[in-house]
Amino acid sequence: MDRRGEGPVGRGAELARLREMVDAVTGAAEPRRALSAVPPTAAATASRTPAAPPAATPAGPRTAVPSAPRTAVLSGPLGIGKTVLVEEAVAWARAGGARVLRAEGSESEAGLAFATLHQLLRPVLGEARALPARQRRALVRALGLPEDAPASGLPGDAPASGDPLLTGTALLTLLSALATGRPLLLVLDDAQWCDRASLDALAFAVRRLEPAPEGEPEPVALLLATRAPAALPAFGRTTAHLPLAPLTPAAAAVLVDAGPPLPAPARARLLAEAAGNPLALTELGRATSPLAPGPLPLPAALEELLAARAHALPAATREALLLLAAADSADPVAGLPAPGDPVWAPAREAGLLDPATARFRHPLARSAVYHAAPAPDRRAAHRRLAALLADHPDRSAWHLAAASTDPDAEVSAALARTAARARRGGGHAAAARALHRAAELAPVPGDATKLLVRAVGAAAAAGDQAWAEELADTVRARTREPAALAAVAVHTGRLAALTTRHGTVLARLTEAAGRFGTSSPRAALDLLASAAAVAYYAGESDGMPDLPRGREREPGPRHAWTRVVTDPHTHRSAAVERLNSLVAQAHTADLPALGILAWLLDETPLAVRLIDRGADAWDGRGGLPEGLAGAVAWAYLERGRWEDAGAAARRLAAVARGAGLGHALACALAVGATLRAYQGDAEGARRAVDEVLTLVDPLESRSVAVTARRALGAAAAAEGAWELAYEQLRALFTADGAPVHAHAAYPALADLAAAAVRTGHGAGAEAIVARAEETLGADASPRLRAVLARARGLLAGPAEAEPYFRAALADPYLAHWPFERALTQLDFAEWLRRRRRIAEARAPLAEALETFRRLGAGPWAERARAESRAAGVAVTRTAPDALAGLSPQQREIVVLAARGLTNREIGEKLFLSPRTIGSHLYRTFPKLGITARNQLRDLLDEAA
Repeated sequence: MDRRGEGPVGRGAELARLREMVDAVTGAAEPRRALSAVPPTAAATASRTPAAPPAATPAGPRTAVPSAPRTAVLSGPLGIGKTVLVEEAVAWARAGGARVLRAEGSESEAGLAFATLHQLLRPVLGEARALPARQRRALVRALGLPEDAPASGLPGDAPASGDPLLTGTALLTLLSALATGRPLLLVLDDAQWCDRASLDALAFAVRRLEPAPEGEPEPVALLLATRAPAALPAFGRTTAHLPLAPLTPAAAAVLVDAGPPLPAPARARLLAEAAGNPLALTELGRATSPLAPGPLPLPAALEELLAARAHALPAATREALLLLAAADSADPVAGLPAPGDPVWAPAREAGLLDPATARFRHPLARSAVYHAAPAPDRRAAHRRLAALLADHPDRSAWHLAAASTDPDAEVSAALARTAARARRGGGHAAAARALHRAAELAPVPGDATKLLVRAVGAAAAAGDQAWAEELADTVRARTREPAALAAVAVHTGRLAALTTRHGTVLARLTEAAGRFGTSSPRAALDLLASAAAVAYYAGESDGMPDLPRGREREPGPRHAWTRVVTDPHTHRSAAVERLNSLVAQAHTADLPALGILAWLLDETPLAVRLIDRGADAWDGRGGLPEGLAGAVAWAYLERGRWEDAGAAARRLAAVARGAGLGHALACALAVGATLRAYQGDAEGARRAVDEVLTLVDPLESRSVAVTARRALGAAAAAEGAWELAYEQLRALFTADGAPVHAHAAYPALADLAAAAVRTGHGAGAEAIVARAEETLGADASPRLRAVLARARGLLAGPAEAEPYFRAALADPYLAHWPFERALTQLDFAEWLRRRRRIAEARAPLAEALETFRRLGAGPWAERARAESRAAGVAVTRTAPDALAGLSPQQREIVVLAARGLTNREIGEKLFLSPRTIGSHLYRTFPKLGITARNQLRDLLDEAA
């Protein structure tokens, strides 16, 4: 199709960029010439429904445009021409063979969770029946479909929990499947009115459909049109932004001259007052009455003009238009006149409705019709719509709310039920809006306060700090009730603890805990629990107030949490004893937090057991991570369950990125960087650390800075760059040897010693180790005692090293830290071989090599092989070493595929599309020397 002779006036550059984006997914690009000089019709420039395109003509050869963005945000003020460009992109995509799915944001439905996603997917819901069962259930729940969902084509399933990541994964899988047969363009117009849950799910999916260095790009593109880019926080740095400026004077003149002829003075005034706004140039240019004197306040002048047209319509048409305006929905409403009903004809003649459908040509037309009607008529329209939508309780509740001017208990209760449904589906922002309006309509002040407190909690769960604080201020302004004030302090405090302003937040949380220590001791403990997490991140334990005591006879889990998180080393044995007592009587909901405490106390085996047992409780707590959520990934990493560590880090990163929580994202990336370094992907580790350091201030977030440096030290050691490794690990301690972070730095002591002895810095490292021994004392954990013993063995003279190495390996319990133990075995074996005790070196060497192979620690496995050969042991490169040529992600995919998981099941675990999984496997097989999927298991079994 050759449409080079068309296009909105003055928008040639923008149109070309949109066509390139479409061509990137359709694999179609045509020669272009300047488009801005081609005058269009006025209708094709200003209307939301442009003139029909001409017949298609042969397009000739087509070439892909792989570098073009796959997601773009078109932005600009009302009437600037966004929708016209959207229509052009849609026509271009369809001409290139793409399927187009569209949705429009609705101001009145912005509070309905997943309303936009439901509208977008309505034409393809039947194809969702092929989704994996868990994903299908999540999508059914999110879209608010009946569990049997007969009309949608989705089969019935048991209810699923509202897991935003699972919903996003379901959308990702569905979009990938839809794009398998033909390219796919997703379009959201008026995106500033799309609900937050839909935008978050789409952002999650399209980020994972972007072209990746190791995989084929998915043929999917997303175009959003919005008045305010700030309303789309989920679409950030990787999204192309196309702001629309006013038309140039020359282009504006072309557009005016395409309409009805105007006298020269009126033409000049219109050009001056419209300021390049295409809608103003078109609509005011066709006005039948002369323009009023004085400046034209746009869009008020346009709305007044359109309202006058509506007022002149027959009464039946005005009534139907008001119902249509009040409905403000792309979903049809049973009971409204059909598009072909004669009642709409006068509105079409007046230019208010689209020629072919019962839809307004522009949002300004809807606004004009709605606001020109008397208030009683508007309320009556909403009441009628609420009755027509009785089978859609959420939409009906909002219409009842729009019709209410006085408190109404029934309407308030209906909105509260809407909020509950939204939260069950993961729509926390929609729940907050519904609860806020329910509070406004609640007749009893106490009930209103409770609803507002719940609204604060929902806004906090949505990750919207500013909104949560605004709602909290509303609560504080209307009540002095300690329980309500404490509750909003807890909600906002938990969210604030996930930001990067650690110093400010720590002071705020501890001050609030002090205020509520007497009146609300449980809330005070919650605040101190959040403060403890902030103190951990900042590396500050001073300034924490005394813990309040509630009614319990002995301190409970919150007391233990706050004490251990702020200082895991002092009185460690007593803390472990108390932890074991708490575990024996713990509820399932407490297990994740107790698992983190176990990890802090170096009780890693217990930590992993508790985290495994509490996995469902962890996933069901809502959209935001709990305090120290990165500890889950660290526990799996230390325990040698690297696949689970990667999965936990990915999940945390996905949640944090979607909610805009930079610090939580940095925590996840730091774990991932360490894992990459251990696996030999030094460059990948450095890239991850680079992103970490753009997200946090190392002086504010010391825990993250320390773990990032540990990752860089491991990456350097993997490459044999020992001087660089020493430089990074030495930075974990101050000039006088104190740890930069009291918990995160100590596990790196032995690695620091290993780098120090290879670079001539042994004396400096020995001083740091000595200070650590003195600080930790006899109550140090067995794991840290082993770390210190290994460090002493590396730093000791040739005659003194053996007792230290044997002490580090003496306790069989330390096998629960397999990577650290294998490093000690390798160091000891090297020492033994240098002493010519070859026979004794072979056993620890063999065990270390087996551990490195099992974990996938390629660089260390290669070092163990070299040492084995030096010890006279014949070591062959077995099949799993072929995995060393794969990226960590490819290795993980291969292992999962070898277990028999399908591409969809692997995609659900890794948050990738099935198509991406297939692409990785296609590229991986030649590297492994295999040709079929069923050979993967044999390849790995032979190695085992």
